Amino acid sequence: MVESRLRSQKKKCQAPDLAGVINFQDESTFGQNGIRAYSPCSGYGSSVTVDDLGLKPLDDWNIFTVNKHPGLFFISNPFTKSGIEYWIQQSFENYCLPPNPINIQENVDIRNCSDDTILQKLRWATLGYHHNWDTKEYDENYRDKFPCDLSRLSTIIAKCVGFQTFTAEAAIVNYYSLDSSIGGHTDHSEKNHDAPLISVSFGQTAIFLLGGIEKNVVPTPMFIHSGDIVIMSGPTRLCYHAVPKIIPNAEFAVDGRWSTIMSKMRLNLNVRQVNL
Repeated sequence: MVESRLRSQKKKCQAPDLAGVINFQDESTFGQNGIRAYSPCSGYGSSVTVDDLGLKPLDDWNIFTVNKHPGLFFISNPFTKSGIEYWIQQSFENYCLPPNPINIQENVDIRNCSDDTILQKLRWATLGYHHNWDTKEYDENYRDKFPCDLSRLSTIIAKCVGFQTFTAEAAIVNYYSLDSSIGGHTDHSEKNHDAPLISVSFGQTAIFLLGGIEKNVVPTPMFIHSGDIVIMSGPTRLCYHAVPKIIPNAEFAVDGRWSTIMSKMRLNLNVRQVNL
């Protein structure tokens, strides 16, 4: 069912069907979709310093759960404007530079490339444990130091929803142009399936489909706006999911070197714990 919904949303000859897509910015739809507010875990609130990571105070975060998907947490943009700009800058000026592998084989410095080149060529970079796209496995001999700032961000996010011992060990930074999509899949390469998947997005809006453990489960569509965070844990950790469509958001704007390219791109930082 994820794949059939994916195909219907991907059709370029017609506008996407947005009926029934959950919008976590519209509280009027919460009741009919079984969406509930979730409070950050006790003892992990206003006393934690987060402004150096571009985050709003933790007590101001809007965190939600969805009855149909136990283990799913959705955090509606907890970043400041300067925070969003910081993580975009890191993604283009640090995370996709050596020693981190990227999909582009030739030796290029993304910082000096034109926007068109980046949009046409750059698709991913890996951090920490480097995911082997052929074997779908991680190798102890193929890893680099995980970025300290992203590690700390991930730890704060994980602790807010109850995962006190989460360790960020691997990440995939995805660079999606407006015509990109992701087919239905599960993330199961990690040894540790008890630790959550943490997904942080910036830039243009995505339609995210979340299904079930089996492919025949009808997926739940939801909007992911710039700054939104999706955490998949527990029963949802190994569920099928997909992104069939990226939708331009005329209201999104950032300043700086990457402002033009981000008007045509969605960034996604997907962080996971590999080991037990």
